[in-house]
Amino acid sequence: MNSAEFLALLEQTGAVESGHFQLSSGRHSPTYVQCARFLQDPNLAAAACSALAERFRQQNVQVVVAPALGGIVVAHEAGRTLGTRALFAERVEGRFALRRSLTIDPGERVLIVEDVVTTGGSTREIAELVKSYGGTIVGVGALVDRGGTAASPCPWRFEALIALDVPTYAPADCPQCAQGHPVTKPGSRPTPALTSR
Repeated sequence: MNSAEFLALLEQTGAVESGHFQLSSGRHSPTYVQCARFLQDPNLAAAACSALAERFRQQNVQVVVAPALGGIVVAHEAGRTLGTRALFAERVEGRFALRRSLTIDPGERVLIVEDVVTTGGSTREIAELVKSYGGTIVGVGALVDRGGTAASPCPWRFEALIALDVPTYAPADCPQCAQGHPVTKPGSRPTPALTSR
């Protein structure tokens, strides 16, 4: 699956939304990618996540880890493709943790996956969690890179099925806030306290 095919599927499933959104990073954007709308179709999810996982086939991945909620399906399908375990980290008192008897063994080769990456904040948090268990990070994969993550310094190999060039703004600099447009807060976690105009 190439980038153009994937973008067409995202658009067909209504996963690319236009409006005025506050992202989980606290930044505002006129575009939101709700991968859950795409991932709700098991066949599409399997195809996209498999295409992403195949990019890491030669890395000898032993376990795939993702942040809950958005990355759970991505990790599961990537793990299925690579023949590995698939773990998800949950927020406990504001920090990611492995629960439900899930663990990473010291030295295990770990692939971190997400549905959408904007600032890379969740990825960095998951990386710290993996390192705390003694895991070795061999790469980071995302279905959608909406923040230029591939171009920013990343100490691990980074792959995304598609990179979208979508503007984001601090609330104080957001043109839609300046025009008085109400902001929508989609997503699965509380957003940082950033004030808007």
